[in-house]
Amino acid sequence: MMVFWKFGLAFLAVPKTGTHAYQAALADQAAIVFRHPPGLKHMGIRMFNNRFRKLIPDGPAPIETLAVIREPLDWLGSWYRYRLLPQFSGQPESTRDVSFTKFIEGYLAEEQPGYAKIGRQSQMVTAPDLGYRVDHLFKYESQKALQDFLSDRLRIDLDVLEKINVSPQAQLELPTELRSHLQEMRRNDFDLYEEAI
Repeated sequence: MMVFWKFGLAFLAVPKTGTHAYQAALADQAAIVFRHPPGLKHMGIRMFNNRFRKLIPDGPAPIETLAVIREPLDWLGSWYRYRLLPQFSGQPESTRDVSFTKFIEGYLAEEQPGYAKIGRQSQMVTAPDLGYRVDHLFKYESQKALQDFLSDRLRIDLDVLEKINVSPQAQLELPTELRSHLQEMRRNDFDLYEEAI
């Protein structure tokens, strides 16, 4: 998470949406950068508004929030591939011996196994019970629009980003019935993605 106090912008880091590359490119411009622990680095809108916003002194402009989200199935695939990495071997989070189908079934289960406990993008960028929603929500695929927005807002030339933290390739085939069940069970995540820029 980065706060550009002078420019009235907080960039919330939704996991698996390429924000690591933006942090590498923009950290020097930010007044505040959370790199660790993960709970702060990946602070959602609820925590930002309830706990952190009040700590930021008034600046030249009110702080608006920005976040990136991926198409939900693509986001889940990125998590699955990420947890194939050797650093997770032997841990409950590892997907090394888990098919993508089993991963999605675990994700949709009432009691999620360790490898499928990843939260939801919608919970990072909205808190409907409190009326919270990120002000500027971009699709992962809309990199040009996001870079143009940041270049304009931060008054910099943000051109090409280095690819960082790229997950390994893997088979991500799903039975049609399970794909439909996922879309039904996570309808708000799919709808939110469609509403993003």
